[in-house]
Amino acid sequence: MSVEIERKFLVKNDDFKKMSFQQKTLQQGYLNSDKHRTVRIRISDNQGFITVKGVSNAAGTTRFEWEKEIDVQEAKQLLALCEPNIIEKTRFLVKNGIHIFEIDEFFGANKGLLIAEIELSSENEKFEKPSWLGEEVTGNARYYNASLSKLPFSSWK
Repeated sequence: MSVEIERKFLVKNDDFKKMSFQQKTLQQGYLNSDKHRTVRIRISDNQGFITVKGVSNAAGTTRFEWEKEIDVQEAKQLLALCEPNIIEKTRFLVKNGIHIFEIDEFFGANKGLLIAEIELSSENEKFEKPSWLGEEVTGNARYYNASLSKLPFSSWK
């Protein structure tokens, strides 16, 4: 069983962009966005993926995750079957200390939202916090991509 341990943060500004060593264009949709399990289809540049995620633990840091690469044409066909509101974003990768932050800049109905995630090897692992890192939102389901596809950031105001 694969387990994902990550923490999420809002991002204060775009200073991270000049530190980014890679960026990817992502589109993703949900075949199932039930709170107990999600089935996601993602296109990352020219690669397709299907991902199944389980329910998070009480802290929101750990959950089951299974992912498999699929043909990009199949991913495009599956995206067409997804629930409404496909997520569009650019992902920036930033090395900070021994860790890599993934920062998502959202577009479309979630334009203006910047979220940083860091994957850890344990829930209590220490890491350096860069100056552009803002409020922690780990475990706040409102910031899950599946939730953002149902209730986009632009509707929060």
